[in-house]
Amino acid sequence: MTTKITPDTYRSYRNLPPLAGLCTLAQAAKPGLSIEACTTRLKEIHYALKRLQEILTARITSEPIYELKTGFAHHAHLCAEHADALRTRVGEMREPPLGLEAVPHPAWEIFFDEILAARTTEELLVGLYDHAMPELHSLMFHYSEDTNPLTDAPSRRVLRFAMLEVEDMIDFGEASVDALVTPDFRTGFHEWEELLQNCLKAVDGKIPVESLERQYSATPYVYDPLPKRDERWKDQWNQGVNAEAFLYDENMPAKAKALMMLFKRIREVDVPEMMSSILTQTKGKPSKYYRDMTRQMWDEARHAMMGEVGFVALGVDWTAARITFNWSMRLNTECTPMERHAVLYFIEQGLMPRTGKRYEWEVAQESGIPLMATIQDFDWADEVLHAAIGRQWYIPEFGHINKALEYGDKCWSKITSNWQEVREKGLTSHENWWPALYSQACKAWGATADAKALAFATTYDGKRADLKEIHAD
Repeated sequence: MTTKITPDTYRSYRNLPPLAGLCTLAQAAKPGLSIEACTTRLKEIHYALKRLQEILTARITSEPIYELKTGFAHHAHLCAEHADALRTRVGEMREPPLGLEAVPHPAWEIFFDEILAARTTEELLVGLYDHAMPELHSLMFHYSEDTNPLTDAPSRRVLRFAMLEVEDMIDFGEASVDALVTPDFRTGFHEWEELLQNCLKAVDGKIPVESLERQYSATPYVYDPLPKRDERWKDQWNQGVNAEAFLYDENMPAKAKALMMLFKRIREVDVPEMMSSILTQTKGKPSKYYRDMTRQMWDEARHAMMGEVGFVALGVDWTAARITFNWSMRLNTECTPMERHAVLYFIEQGLMPRTGKRYEWEVAQESGIPLMATIQDFDWADEVLHAAIGRQWYIPEFGHINKALEYGDKCWSKITSNWQEVREKGLTSHENWWPALYSQACKAWGATADAKALAFATTYDGKRADLKEIHAD
């Protein structure tokens, strides 16, 4: 008697895993979502990722807490990557035109506008990580549960990886909320949290969208271009130690140069502060522009953290250095987004010759500090990628690399001659902090300070980071 074949009784050859290991026959035999339903829901997830990337990017510059500033850069990058992957997937599902720029529901727009306009760091954290990210994860999870695991395997794969990283972001956010948001403080924005919850109810059709009344976003959000940092970052106009002059001085010892390179790395926190403004204020570019530029912004934040780790590993307190925000401050407030991008590319391209990132890697190897070689190896690789991103998105604006470089050189000179001005205004005395930092490092190393390195006192007066002379007009 032949056994009736059903999805539950069917057996593969010698009980090998069926259906390429995706799922069981019984799971695959159940009807799932239609293409129309799939694309509708994927577009909603894409919209959430895109808005989160925009919010996280926009709030980097004005967020004073370094750990959050770098965390936002990381999460913006992850959201941009997953949004781009979903854009590709929707394009595979009979969806020309994609319609990915449309707002899926007016309540979604209010929801994300409110988080973008959050008044404080605490509110921003709660909005992002207690409301938006968990809802995003829920959308992804329920989609994966509802769609057919065989017919829609490509979508489930995209969302599987996305959910892993959304979970990581939620973990970071929950820890940050626990550390910074007291219960008493949170009661002060209870009504705002209720609005966020009502937005999600409106999306689900449980309440009318007309019942929602904007609070923080009643006045449209305006990007804040002024870099802010927490109390660990002191004397931020200080340009009293010319790191490049030290690094390229043949008479300076390699180990001391390694310490100066760590200063250069952590100083790169000003790049995401500046790139935030480019990304936020540049509209209408292809989605891959924002993905690529957000990747670079994250890399620069990672470089700053490499510097932080390097200092700690060497037993040195990085807050003893005076890490300026002069570069990001002036670019953000005195230049257009295109001028900022021009300066960024000009600097990246200048790091490509042998005297650039390769030289720093060679110095790191010579220093005898294994971690420095690792840091500079990856820093060099990242900068090669960044130069390629510039060729993709910046050079075409000029048609020729020489014109693009000439413009970048001109734009950089525009914002690098205020050494005397900030001193006269009493913003800084340009204290030479290097001898104290170097002495601290030598003590941690159990070494005697090199006399030449200890006596270094060259400033940025009239010079910029590529050592080019700057003359006041």
